[in-house]
Amino acid sequence: MTWRPEVEEIHRRRQMAEDCGGTVAVEKHHAAGKLTVRERIERLLDKRSFREVGKLAGKASYAADGTLASFEPAPYVMGLGAIDGRPVAVGGEDYTIRAGTGFGSDRRKGGQGGFVEDLAHEYRIPLVNLVDGTGGTVNTVKRKGYSVWPGYGMDGFERSASLLGEVPVVSAIMGSVAGGPGGRALMAHWSIMVRDTSQIFAAGPPVVERAFGVKLHKNDLGGAKIAVDTAGTIDNAAASEDDCLRQIRTFLSYMPQNVWELPPSIAPTDQPDRCEEALLSIVPRSERQAYNMRKLVGMVVDKDSAFEIQPTFGRAVITSLARMNGHVVGVVANNPMVGGIVDVKTARKQTHFISLCDSFNIPLIFFVDVPGLLIGVDSESEAIMRFGIQQRYALAKATVPIYTVLVRKCFGVAGGSVFDRAGLNFKIAWPSASWGSLPIEGGVKAAYRREIEAAPDPAAREAEIEAELRALSSPFRTAEAFAVEDLIDPRETRPYLCQFIDAAQSRLRTQLGPKLRAGVSP
Repeated sequence: MTWRPEVEEIHRRRQMAEDCGGTVAVEKHHAAGKLTVRERIERLLDKRSFREVGKLAGKASYAADGTLASFEPAPYVMGLGAIDGRPVAVGGEDYTIRAGTGFGSDRRKGGQGGFVEDLAHEYRIPLVNLVDGTGGTVNTVKRKGYSVWPGYGMDGFERSASLLGEVPVVSAIMGSVAGGPGGRALMAHWSIMVRDTSQIFAAGPPVVERAFGVKLHKNDLGGAKIAVDTAGTIDNAAASEDDCLRQIRTFLSYMPQNVWELPPSIAPTDQPDRCEEALLSIVPRSERQAYNMRKLVGMVVDKDSAFEIQPTFGRAVITSLARMNGHVVGVVANNPMVGGIVDVKTARKQTHFISLCDSFNIPLIFFVDVPGLLIGVDSESEAIMRFGIQQRYALAKATVPIYTVLVRKCFGVAGGSVFDRAGLNFKIAWPSASWGSLPIEGGVKAAYRREIEAAPDPAAREAEIEAELRALSSPFRTAEAFAVEDLIDPRETRPYLCQFIDAAQSRLRTQLGPKLRAGVSP
């Protein structure tokens, strides 16, 4: 007497689940350039690390003798796995089964939320959402016989919201995503989508066409050009699904398992006292001439350690995760190649990145070359002051060590939003740096208007005042007054910062846990 028949039935049903929506559905999915959810999970996780939960969930029918007549697996795959040996919770819709629409289980096996989020919460491990579904359907009315409230029968966003203060949450948009799954996908610290084969929108092209009479391709409505490059709805874009999964692994390599741990330090791969000769001449003497800030940052952080967040959105600022002597840091660097000025998109990008780093105990380094906030009617119409001050608010609430490197310009409200005023307020400046409420050029004409107009030669008097103020604005004078903590040789930037970041690890270990902040989401 054994339980072999029942065990064989378990394995038979598992095989049915692994077949996804069947050969025809899988071939159609592959023809669209997409992997199945099971293939995605296999390529994302360490080999043989996936322990699926709920594999036998689905809809079955039985013959009169009680044997299984048919079985449709639930269109959602989830479980426990590992990335670089560290546990993660992972789940995603199976689009080959009813386009990944909701399964209807009270436990939400058939959609994001429910068990997989509880797993991340209870075990305090990262969550990866591989999103490829559109949520509800009007068919619900016919099936139930009455209309239901939005989100009826599915877990709300309460757990999704609480997770943001506990563990790293990643969402990958792997297909056409709308409605509830799209909303939950945005409840993430970092998101990514695949160019050409994935889209996200509040409602798809048929609904838009019905409402506005405009026929759009789904990429024109919610593809990466809109969602990543223009709107910043999604943080990063990938060239392929394999590239997407690789970027997820890379992002999580900078993240702690939860807010009660420090980010993972690695054995240093670079000398902390490395001094790059090219830093001495990378900033031109002409303030009107641009230079490569990405190259500058790359010469300071550990070699090849930078992973850029939102590289195609808010391009006037560069935000990257990186390492300094093996320790994870967040880098915020103004980009003079596109002016470096802070517009609404740039301010939004900085706010999000600062909150991300603060949530997971990642020190921040600012490389500053900012002329100020973008002015003008268009910028004011987009509420530049509101978003600019939100960025300053996020920085003021940050609890991690903050280091400010004044590379060149630092003016106005934007220039006042790159310092750790609530903490050590630690600033080091290069000799190429200049700062103030306003640039001398232009500012003189406003502050000394009457004196200049009354002079026999207004242009000459304006030039005299500019020369006088420029001499007083020398960074050496500020250093003499200890109004900047140090004026340094640019080549010393890496060793200077590495020593302070090494020392800050003791402080970081004393402030682990959730961060309480109002008004700015993690």
